[in-house]
This record gives sequence, C-alpha cells and structure tokens, in this order.
Amino acid sequence: MRRTESGAPTGRPDMRDGDHFPVVIVGSGPTGMTAALLLGSYGISCLVLDRWDDVYPQPRAVHLDDEVYRILADLGLAEEFADISRPGRGLRLCDKQIRTYVEFERDPDIRPNGFPQANMFDQPDLEILMRSHLPRFDTVQARGGCEIISVQNQNDSVKVLFTDTADQARHWVTADYVLGCDGANSVVRSSIGSKMTDLGFAQRWLVIDISTDADLQQWEGVHQVCDGERAATYMRIGDSRYRWEFRLHDNEDVDTFTDLDAIRPLIAPWLGEVSLDDLKLIRCAEYTFRAQVVDRWRDRRVFLLGDAAHLTPPFIGQGMGAGLRDARNLIWKLAGVLGGSLPETALDTYQTERKAHASAMIKLAVQIGWAMTGGSRATSAVRKNIAPLLGYVPVIGTKATDSTTPRLPRSAYVLRSPVSVTGLPGTLCPNSVLDNGGRLDSAAPGQFLFVTSTPLTVGQRRELTRRGAAPIEVPASSELGVWLRRGHAIAAIVRPDRTVMASGRSVPALHTKVPTTFYQHANPPPAELTRDVDSPPAATNRTRTRTKRHA
Repeated sequence: MRRTESGAPTGRPDMRDGDHFPVVIVGSGPTGMTAALLLGSYGISCLVLDRWDDVYPQPRAVHLDDEVYRILADLGLAEEFADISRPGRGLRLCDKQIRTYVEFERDPDIRPNGFPQANMFDQPDLEILMRSHLPRFDTVQARGGCEIISVQNQNDSVKVLFTDTADQARHWVTADYVLGCDGANSVVRSSIGSKMTDLGFAQRWLVIDISTDADLQQWEGVHQVCDGERAATYMRIGDSRYRWEFRLHDNEDVDTFTDLDAIRPLIAPWLGEVSLDDLKLIRCAEYTFRAQVVDRWRDRRVFLLGDAAHLTPPFIGQGMGAGLRDARNLIWKLAGVLGGSLPETALDTYQTERKAHASAMIKLAVQIGWAMTGGSRATSAVRKNIAPLLGYVPVIGTKATDSTTPRLPRSAYVLRSPVSVTGLPGTLCPNSVLDNGGRLDSAAPGQFLFVTSTPLTVGQRRELTRRGAAPIEVPASSELGVWLRRGHAIAAIVRPDRTVMASGRSVPALHTKVPTTFYQHANPPPAELTRDVDSPPAATNRTRTRTKRHA
C-alpha cells in the first residue's frame, strides 16, 4: 500500500465493491482520525474514506484544552503532541491599541487532567501526527480519492456509495455503522435528512496566519481586542507562527486584503519595529463564524460527528475539540455494541449527551463573542469602563481561565437525579497521579473503572473484575480521595471516556451498577506515550480483559 507525504497509508487498499466493514468513517480530519484510532485500539475493523489523499495543508484549528488533550493521550499521542504545541498563558482584554483592560493569567501548576489547560498548535501538524499512528492498527484502512455520493440505511447495514476521483468510477461498500465526520457541508448529514438549527450568530471574520523569526515582543497569551468597530484576536501559535482574526466590515471581503501591505494596518499594533520584509504570509482567508447544531445526530445506523453535527464561533477555542469529544463519547459505546457487551440502545445516549454539551458550549461561545466584540460605540465605551473591574471578581477570572466544561445530562450512562445540578455524575474524573506514579487514564485504557476510597472486599473485587471493570482503590487523603469526598461520595463508576457514570456512599449498592463489558486495548500505545508529558516514566495499572475482535 502506498503512503502519503505524512506517512499514513492511503490510496487503494485491497478492497472490492460490496466489501463489508463493522464501521465506515467518512472524513479523515481530526474527528475521523480520532474515531479510527479509538476503533483500532478496540480491535474493531474500520474503513476511512476521504476525498483527499493527504492532509489539507492550510492552518485552521489552533487550540485545544486539557480535557481534549486527555483524548490525544488516550490515542498515544501525548508526548508527540507536546512537541508540536505550546501551552497558552491566558487571556487579555485589550482596546484597539492593544492597551490592556484586564488580564487573566493561567496558573501553569493547575493541571487536573495532567496537561496544560490551554494548548496552541497548527492543525495540519496534528493531522499528520494522527495519520502517522494508523499503521499501529492492522484493523484500520484509509482510502483517499473517494468522493462520497450518499449513505443509505438498509435493513441490517448501511450502503456507502462513492466515486474514485482518479477515474470517476463508482464503488460501494457496506457497514454495520457509518460515522459522518465530513465537515460543515456534510454529505452524510444530507443523506439522512438531518438539518442544522441556527442558534443566532453569524459574523464574517478575516483570519490571517503569518510566520516570522522576528521577536514581536508581545505577551504570550491570547489578546482579545474588545472594539465594536474592529474586534480582533491575536495569538502566538508556535515558535514562529502567529494568528490574527479581525471582524470584517460589511463593505470588506478577503479580496480587500491580498498581501502584507494591505494587511499591515490591521496588524501594526503588534509589530512594533518589525519590518514587513521579516514576515511571511501563510494565508489570509474569510470565514463566517456560525452557531449551529444539528437536529438529529443519528438515523438508525448512521451517526454525525464534528462539524457535520455542530458549528461554534471560535471565542472559547472549542470547535475542533468538540468533534474529538463526539468520537470519544461514541466509540466506547459502539465497541460495546459490536462486541455484544452493551445493548444497541446504548447508542441512543450519544445524542442525549453530546447535543446538550455541545449546545451549552456553543451558547457560551456566542455569549462571550457578543460580550467581547458586539455592539456600537456606546457599548464599547461601557465595555471599556467595566472590563478593568472584571479582574477583581474571582468568578470571572476563573471562567476566563478554567477549562472545565459542563457536565453531561442524565442518561442510561449518567445516573443522576433529574433535578440535580451538583454531584459527580456527568463530570470528568480527574486524571490524578496514582500511588504507582502513573495517572488514572493509563490504569486501564478503554475500560470502566471503579474508584473508591474504601477498601474493597475480595468478593467486590471479584465481581468488578467479572464485569470487566478495573478496581482503583485510593487513600482518602489522596487527590482522588478528596475529589470523592467533595462530591459527597466514597466511590464512583467511571466510564471508558472517563466521565463519571454514578457515585455514592455505599460500595455494595454501587458496584453492581457497573455495566458488564469486555474491553481491552488491542494494540496499546507504548508506555512512554501514556504518561504525563512532564513526568518521568512510571509503572501503570493495566488491567487485562478479553475483547471480541472484528475481522
């Protein structure tokens, strides 16, 4: 099989019309690659189809938080991602001369998930990294040069029709399930008749990416220009990469800014004495930032993920990460259904959980976007007077720098009271350091965990192991023990995506609620790729269980 410039297998793997796969993934961006690598880790065969043979080279997403970083670590990418990213320092609200109204700086020592709370990177670098790991799994095939025509639900499978872009020949395969990870203009979404619901936000912005070896001598965090006439964002992406985003006026478009001379008036406040000769324009593109969420995330055996399911303005940096969260939420359930451990109804929780979470994040991005960029001159004047006061309100500073996202709603795998807005269920379990020096996520990748600050009996441990879960006993004084106590619990059931399913103060009443599953990473990443990127190698608690493999 030939490989792309990124080193990933592509082209025309050995397959024929009518071949069947447990899962077909349409789209090989970050969401599709996350789904493929997770399926590979469960030993489930899948086929990834994409129009392009290689990574789209232009920069797009530039930020992910520590919750999403945990997903990359679960894929075995943590150390390599650290090499291509830089921690974000925080946020400054500025005027158009980039004079600071207020600054919210992140504490680099606060890492509840084991990684920096904000991380800047270049999306093509991440996609190349993801594709380079596909050869770890002989169950994952990737085929480029495929223009998807349609997906069709049948009685017990899905038919995927596509055209070979090289010779325009038509081909088809079938699958037990199809994952539509094919972006904002999703063919999969159109095929199943799902529609986007508008959440009331649309702004045209100019996105500028520049490289330079010159020192711009700017604060290393994100600069948000709060100006009703020309809202803007500046951020340093890498050692020599910078991004600016400017809201466009009604009479402007990308053709107004064709070169560095045209762009300079916009970026001049950040340049100081740096000459245009020292800058290289990577790209200048126009984007319409939208807030939308799909009405139906699933039609029988077809699911929508990533931009095919939701679009968010970039003001809280959650666009790409939301797609990775989709994949992480769905794949462990899909693996359980395909392996026979979980009922098919488990897949109903995907929309329940992800739609509520994604909608909440999109609405937050809209609120912050309007607060930072919207309004008239009068609104800008009010913002200018109020913004400096925000730094003295602790809750505002926390919201500006804390990466924690909303809890998931009640579902068959989030056992919480319908009226409860507190407690542990629906939240992420901290990726804390265990007694052996490894972190929680490396204890039993892909499995359920039972975390308890109360010693288990032999019978309880035997029952948890029989159900395919890994018992994690922690001291009451440890980080996880304190986390349990603050959540008014002594034990918690933690799902394979590290969301808390249930918690309680009675181990006998709780441990029998653990679903019976048989998960094991079929080809776990090297040990050095599963540890905290800032910690020395350490032993991990890997509980081995059996899994069904799909040819």
